[in-house]
Amino acid sequence: MRAIVAGHGTFASGIVSAVEQITGRGQQFIAVSNTGLCLDDIQGALASALDVSHARVIFTDLPAGSCTMAVRRMIRERPGVLLVTGINLSLLLDFVMQDDTDPVVAVQAALERGRASMVVYGA
Repeated sequence: MRAIVAGHGTFASGIVSAVEQITGRGQQFIAVSNTGLCLDDIQGALASALDVSHARVIFTDLPAGSCTMAVRRMIRERPGVLLVTGINLSLLLDFVMQDDTDPVVAVQAALERGRASMVVYGA
């Protein structure tokens, strides 16, 4: 496991499924949903996922969402864990293809790819 993906509803499992379909590497992520969970429960679920996976990166869907708030509370006690929020599929695809790169370094490159993939067409 390289990272955890967390978000609202089926966001995490859906985006991990897309990574799997495109690259066959979806197993590098643990998907966590906040459905039916309070902030403390989300934090507990993410802490358990970190303990099981030894991941150093957590990706979330919304900068002010409950998953992000839970991670921000948790990383105070877990130095070395990196939070990346506001993610998109391009970012995760870039991250997952960087096999031998340190996850923290891979995040920086993936972040640039994710940002660059956002475009507007038409008026």
